[in-house]
Amino acid sequence: MTKSSRIAVVALVGLSLTACNETGIAYGDVNSIIAVMTPDLWEQTEESVYAALEPTIQTVGDEKTFTVTYQDPAGEHWTDLRRFRQMLLFGTADKIWMQEAMAESAEPITEPGFYQVGDVWARGQQITIVLLPDGAGAADVQQHLGAINTLLDGQFRTYARNRMYMSGVDSALADTLYTELGFTLMLPQVYDWRASDSVYIFRNDNPSPDELIREISVSWRTPIPADMQAESILAWREEVVSEHYSEPQDHSLDDSVASAIDYRGLYAYQIRAQWQNPPDRGWPAGGPFITRAIVCEGQNRMYLVDGWLYAPGKEKYEYMIQLETILDSFRCGAA
Repeated sequence: MTKSSRIAVVALVGLSLTACNETGIAYGDVNSIIAVMTPDLWEQTEESVYAALEPTIQTVGDEKTFTVTYQDPAGEHWTDLRRFRQMLLFGTADKIWMQEAMAESAEPITEPGFYQVGDVWARGQQITIVLLPDGAGAADVQQHLGAINTLLDGQFRTYARNRMYMSGVDSALADTLYTELGFTLMLPQVYDWRASDSVYIFRNDNPSPDELIREISVSWRTPIPADMQAESILAWREEVVSEHYSEPQDHSLDDSVASAIDYRGLYAYQIRAQWQNPPDRGWPAGGPFITRAIVCEGQNRMYLVDGWLYAPGKEKYEYMIQLETILDSFRCGAA
């Protein structure tokens, strides 16, 4: 079954829920994009659109950040598919689908370029309009693709962060950590935490640890070690895992990325890789992890801030954004 036909089935099922309301609630995932243009233009730009709007990230394999599905606005299922949550329209001002979308803009759209409006054919819908000049060809589409990806990815990241903090920020925990221990993290209220020696572990395994686990640990060494190479940092992580994590994790480094980074003016070294449980556990498990060794000279400490994810059978991009957001909230200073 093709992408278009799969989505058409979903769309027709959704129609049964909104048949009595022409402006029913939009359906589809936030990172699922319906790309709309004439068939001849799509034939010229298909590869460019997929390349620009479906970049991949490394989780437990290459995972697309967005999924793009093409739709012909004159096609059989257009009336249904135009109700999707995330729509991307390419066309000239004489096209009826463009006119319907542009009519929802607070300001008149007259110049070629890209714009955004909402709730055109469904409630909760976001429409990105790319108004093309008369006689437009592939180059007129391609020149906007990079900026469109930047815009949509930024909006998806905001969406992911907002979803994570729907429970609220645990500011009381953040204050306690900073006052008593000299570091802090901005964690959602739904995270539990525990301390084991000088290792602090923050975990969210809702709704079930069989389905989803997000965990961050913080530890440190004093004085600051001289060795900041990937091998020594991974060895440190192995110690933390073996002594303080609930399940063992082996490192899978085939697609790892490691480099020194500037973390808010502090020297740090970051490793992005994958973990997997040992073969003797009897069941396969794995996921991505991000480890940062951060030097806090004012405290004469090097911190190990480690975040890992277990999300079997789920798209992981949203969860990785959330994990990164928590790691980015790390601060250290005098207790």
